[in-house]
Amino acid sequence: MISVSKTFLALGVVFLAVGLPARISPRLPFLGRLPGDILIQRENFTFYFPLATCLAASLMLTVLAALFNHFMRPRP
Repeated sequence: MISVSKTFLALGVVFLAVGLPARISPRLPFLGRLPGDILIQRENFTFYFPLATCLAASLMLTVLAALFNHFMRPRP
């Protein structure tokens, strides 16, 4: 039963970690406009690919997953 409570606690922390940045993201002008994001504008065409933003988000999610795995691993 303790492992279930730890899982719910960890999920709550993950939801909090994802929800807070999503809540304040409209106030962060650099989010989605990092150096390395690709923006091509032509007369009738706009192409935008947030490459650096995707890499930063992937790095943050990888760190969160590693921390989650570290703390949720059963102890001998």
